[in-house]
Amino acid sequence: MFRDARWPVVAAVAAALWLAPLSAEEGMWTFDNLPVQQLQQKYGFTPTQQWLDHVRLSSVRLNDGGSGSFVSPRGLLLTNHHVALGQLQKNSTAERDYVRDGFYAATLEQELKSPDLEVNVLVSMENVTARVVAAVKDAKTPEQEFAARRAAIAEIERESLQKTGLRSDVVTLYQGGEYWLYRYKKYTDVRLVFAPEQQIAFFGGDPDNFTYPRFDLDLALFRVYENGKPLETQNYLKWNPRGAAEGELVFVSGHPGSTQRLSTVAQLEYERDVLEPLILKLLRHRIAVLREYSAGGAEQARQASGRIFSLENSRKAYEGRLRGLMDKNVMDKKRREEEEFRAKVLANPEWRKLYGGAWEAIAESVKKAATRVKENYYYNLDSQLAALAANIVQYVAEIKKPDGERLDGYRESQLESLRLRMFSPAPIYPGMEISRLAGALEMALAEMGPNDPFVKIVLEGRTPKEAARALVEGTKLSDPAFRRKLVEGGEAAVAASDDPMIVLARKLDPMRRELIKWTEDNVTSVRQRAGEQLGKARFAVYGKSVYPDATFTLRLSYGQVKGYPMNGTVAPPVTTLYGLYDRAYSFGLKGPWALPPRWLEMRPKLDLQTPLNFVTTNDIIGGNSGSPVINRNGEIVGLIFDGNIESLVGDFVYEEETNRAVAVHTAAMTEALRQIYRADRILKELLGR
Repeated sequence: MFRDARWPVVAAVAAALWLAPLSAEEGMWTFDNLPVQQLQQKYGFTPTQQWLDHVRLSSVRLNDGGSGSFVSPRGLLLTNHHVALGQLQKNSTAERDYVRDGFYAATLEQELKSPDLEVNVLVSMENVTARVVAAVKDAKTPEQEFAARRAAIAEIERESLQKTGLRSDVVTLYQGGEYWLYRYKKYTDVRLVFAPEQQIAFFGGDPDNFTYPRFDLDLALFRVYENGKPLETQNYLKWNPRGAAEGELVFVSGHPGSTQRLSTVAQLEYERDVLEPLILKLLRHRIAVLREYSAGGAEQARQASGRIFSLENSRKAYEGRLRGLMDKNVMDKKRREEEEFRAKVLANPEWRKLYGGAWEAIAESVKKAATRVKENYYYNLDSQLAALAANIVQYVAEIKKPDGERLDGYRESQLESLRLRMFSPAPIYPGMEISRLAGALEMALAEMGPNDPFVKIVLEGRTPKEAARALVEGTKLSDPAFRRKLVEGGEAAVAASDDPMIVLARKLDPMRRELIKWTEDNVTSVRQRAGEQLGKARFAVYGKSVYPDATFTLRLSYGQVKGYPMNGTVAPPVTTLYGLYDRAYSFGLKGPWALPPRWLEMRPKLDLQTPLNFVTTNDIIGGNSGSPVINRNGEIVGLIFDGNIESLVGDFVYEEETNRAVAVHTAAMTEALRQIYRADRILKELLGR
């Protein structure tokens, strides 16, 4: 689950947008192409350019997966507890478990530095489609196009980085119909300010995940620092302690991760029949491995809790995706949409010549992808140490190449972020590494067989547990100083290293590169060429009235606070603190429905009528977690943390009647900070006092 101007979005822009037959609230819109006519017609509201710029510059992306927003002029950043979970865990120890017990910095000096968190703010957007298209116009094959496109993108990013100093990413939109250069202000001094106990942030646990009604206080607060001091900014969302009301127009500004609403039917069938079942099998196995490790004691359980949470969340999401793809109505709808689109293209001789072969090309690429899909997933060691070794081996080789010929992730524009992760001081737990690595090898052995070249290289005649133990206990890669020394020593140091993880990474590197090259030549390059054709065809048929698939870049969705039909009754638009205590006591304060001690102790102090969670018709997806819910005045009235179970098919289709975004109400956040956590310093800052 981002120009300062002082005038409304001009009428010329609005006139350029004609409406496609979308559901009223459907769409994760880029900030350059909003459905302003729809907004004005339904809600009587047209955002000004000043409003849009302010929202964009107040919105942030957390690069370990999530969204957030500035909520004070001193760099206070609001996101979800589950988005902050990784940083909470990296700051925790056996003696101080901030995930379980929560955290509050009563003073500025007590705010905790995050080991490896990068925060991005989108400061500008530039359409570079013409430049990318020009770079590939003389290419004769998909492979040549792929190489030329990659080189052009690397050059654009490098030039922008050198000129501006800003993180510069070329973003592919509309399957390649457009390319945009997004420039981000990057912050890496990000400190933890507040987080509640996970028991209240994730009240109801996995049984209640992706459901509604919900009763979660899923929030966390960081502070962004610049030059060692709290960031001073005029771009923040004013805190509205009253929160959102039923029927109110609200916006969600965040970074949805990925959707496949523009994918072809062939791609969706591949997802349904091949990819989703494989991923679910992998997720379930990894969860089982970590649960077994957790059973070893309280410290093992603490170490594994965050990763189990993430895997369980992914499992439930993929189960929902697969249910959607198995739904005949969903697939029939996608087929009708494709048939209509394809018929319009084929009916026009020029379009037919330019774009008519795209569907078959994608279908062929899907067939080829299926032949090596297991290698792409089972040739994964599920180990931080192994991943670091692979990064180091590839890094020293890639940086010697021309920028445009490097593997993705190693371009000049990407290196600073990569180094932040490679040299992170966050703890790595050897016991958990051994369990994860052994589990991955057991699955690779079972799925690929003992004679598979990858399996033979890693095992060398050992059992998975023996190999995992030898690799983890023999490596020095847990030490960030050792990793840095290897990287600074370059190819010579890496080639001379006898560290077992580095030795293994060197052996596997040719195999990994061959698989990457095969995938680029047979799948990625074909899909990019065909995707661009379909993107252009879509513009030719429908204009810019459509929105692009999600790409973990900033989007704006609009909707209203609204309940929905559910289980033969109606789900309410809001839940309250009354409901929280009712659900807790209904389960006898046991399991995932237990309450932290202070929530029981302070219950008499609370106004139980306070709204806690609410649902909206906003169109969101994974990556939107932590996104602010904003009213028409540009004030924050809620915090996205989930979707309902009916929304899990939202990767492929949006169903307005039942698809709902689930958010924490600012009234509940205000009440809890005041009465439960006594976080007066933060509350005053949020309320501008």
